[in-house]
Amino acid sequence: MGHWLDQGSAKHSSPLVLLSQLLQKLYPNHSLVVTQDYRLNILSFPDVHAQPISPSELVTNTFFASLPKSAGPVPGVVIDSVEYGAFKAFWLGTEFILYIVRYDHGALHPSRGPFDIFKELLLAAGLWADQLHNEIWVYNQGWDKNAGLWKEIQKASWDEVILEDDFKRAIQKDVHGFFSSKNTYKALTLPWKRGLILHGPPGNGKTISIKIIMKECLERGYSPMYVKSLKHYFGDEYAIAEVFRKARQNSPCIVILEDLDSLINNQNRSFFLNELDGLESNDGLLLVGSTNHLERLDPGLSTRPSRFDRKYLFDDPNKAARVLYAQYWQRKLKDNKDVIFPDSLVTEIAEETERFSFAYLKEAFVSALVTLLSENEDGNAVTFEIIIKMQIKTLRKQLDEERRDFGLAIEALSQRSRSAENPPAPVFPKPDQDIRGLMDSLQTDRGGSWF
Repeated sequence: MGHWLDQGSAKHSSPLVLLSQLLQKLYPNHSLVVTQDYRLNILSFPDVHAQPISPSELVTNTFFASLPKSAGPVPGVVIDSVEYGAFKAFWLGTEFILYIVRYDHGALHPSRGPFDIFKELLLAAGLWADQLHNEIWVYNQGWDKNAGLWKEIQKASWDEVILEDDFKRAIQKDVHGFFSSKNTYKALTLPWKRGLILHGPPGNGKTISIKIIMKECLERGYSPMYVKSLKHYFGDEYAIAEVFRKARQNSPCIVILEDLDSLINNQNRSFFLNELDGLESNDGLLLVGSTNHLERLDPGLSTRPSRFDRKYLFDDPNKAARVLYAQYWQRKLKDNKDVIFPDSLVTEIAEETERFSFAYLKEAFVSALVTLLSENEDGNAVTFEIIIKMQIKTLRKQLDEERRDFGLAIEALSQRSRSAENPPAPVFPKPDQDIRGLMDSLQTDRGGSWF
């Protein structure tokens, strides 16, 4: 400890070299292995058992980590991180001396023992750190393992998606069939890669379908990799290269690109396509993108074969689909004594919700049930039928207003575009016209100032 205090008092510029020299003097008959890889947290590796050699000299940094409110009554924990410590560590029947020292430039993990066994420990710890443990790879300024997303997709099921069975089976066939068709692709001398696009108005099941696809791929051993953003402080190109590098490393796998029209823009599209079609092999990569606006995608991305060659339209539900959705809620509420939900109401709801997305339909039912509960608690005698029809009328008004505002915005943009294409002819003064008078007239007409 005294050596570290002395060397840690700003008398050096290379802590790594000095500490290595100190340890070699302290343990002259031992081999020394040094690593600065922050991922190799030996103390957290489950197969290692470690005890401090001198607990009184252990130095830790205590910090607070917040947790979701749903985690418990106390939404946070206090964690100790080792800044300095010497440990006896045991792994596979071998004893090591493990030093952990943190300083401004990184971390040092020297240990005792033969080189081979310690390097095997580092390899095992590294492999464990790079594996998923009820987690999903998520890219956002870098790749991280996300346990929250893993938990979220466990809830997803095709039973909760009100789509035609043939439609759902077609998606499953394309996804599962890709991973089982490697030999077929190779026999046909085709690159083993594919892209799918789920598109259509918002609120019609694209996101929940993606969650189910991720869940099913994970169950079959194919890692789902979710790209949240293609932004990085080194630039979009760096982010795209990192996404494909990790995807190739995990191949065969599925890469999720939600809101594809936002991720790929004019600035990064060329680099993205180069990674997609370039010299490096993308064998085993299934890219699944989603967009609310297929028309905004560059045709080179959305229509060219071998890129995203399969498209699935998640449109606003027709009457038959709306009937299925109402029946889905009818089954869920059949044991609720406060809800009277006859077949005739199913038909009425389907007829009165034309142009509703599935998200709007869900909002109608959820709002109606919340309102019904509140009214019952207040002692008001109202029926589920009355309340849900009121909610449908409210949502209908909201939907019509949104469509009207959208139409006005499109018309304004169209007029602006036409004005830009056909600007008014410039006004030139006649030879005998006073130039100052003309400018004053223009200033008055425009309500502005020239100077």
